[in-house]
Amino acid sequence: MVKILTVSKKITDEDMVEKYSNTFITPSTITKIIRENVDVYTDTGELLLRFRKNVLPITHVDAFYDNVISFAQTSTNNRGSTTGSTSKNVYDNPKVMSNIFGYFDRFPPNYKVSFRKAGMKTPLEVRKCRFNADYPDKYKETLPLIKDIDHLYQKYTPEHYKKQMSKARQTNFKIPGTSFTTVTTNVNFRTTIHKDKGDDLEGFGNLVVIEKGKYKGAETCFPQYGIGVDVRTGDVLFMNVHEWHGNLPMKPVDDDAKRLSIVCYLRYKIWLRTKNRTRRFYERHNHTIRKVTRKQG
Repeated sequence: MVKILTVSKKITDEDMVEKYSNTFITPSTITKIIRENVDVYTDTGELLLRFRKNVLPITHVDAFYDNVISFAQTSTNNRGSTTGSTSKNVYDNPKVMSNIFGYFDRFPPNYKVSFRKAGMKTPLEVRKCRFNADYPDKYKETLPLIKDIDHLYQKYTPEHYKKQMSKARQTNFKIPGTSFTTVTTNVNFRTTIHKDKGDDLEGFGNLVVIEKGKYKGAETCFPQYGIGVDVRTGDVLFMNVHEWHGNLPMKPVDDDAKRLSIVCYLRYKIWLRTKNRTRRFYERHNHTIRKVTRKQG
């Protein structure tokens, strides 16, 4: 029998916005850390999270890690306020190991330069990400774990899954055989308190973690409710990412400890811009973008 918890807000909505948004979670705000199978509901009856331990095949976990980790450790400064930065210029943001693959709904600046140099109008702003474009064999090895996550999503939050999958079926710009368009990977990245943006509001969030080496902390927390979840290798956390959340600090026991977190989701603008576009459009669009950006780059 899975344990069921009901939680209430410890911090008002106003204080979350004015005092806590874009700040790091302090351990004193978290009164309970979850380490067992549990369903957590708010006192208004909404599902906050559903946590299941040891439900992912380790062979798929290892294959994902081995093929992604080099790419995932690339530093970027495009995570904005989740790093604690208040700058509107991405180049002023701290560099963190946070990356995406699958498909995305924004072009980087160098793409737009390439389009201008080629004398062409900016295409529909949807693109294949660098990892799956440049490393298709490695990308293929990530798919079994992503499909596992998708299967568990359908099993544990079926109503949300059904709505998201109905959108995914309408676009070719998606991770095949899943309800997802995009995967975000983070390595040893502590996020500030935030709510996710850009995903499907009718869907439900997920989080998977792969550990290498020993560490303490880094729990995923909902500070407004005073609870956190210690997600470890093989576990999956389904969570309402439109509630305030972030991470406690990671404390390495081994100097080279790594915490690779994985988030799979459907980007709403990708669906909105590409729904009912044909497979031929998908192939021509990707070919054009790759040809122009490679030629100019």
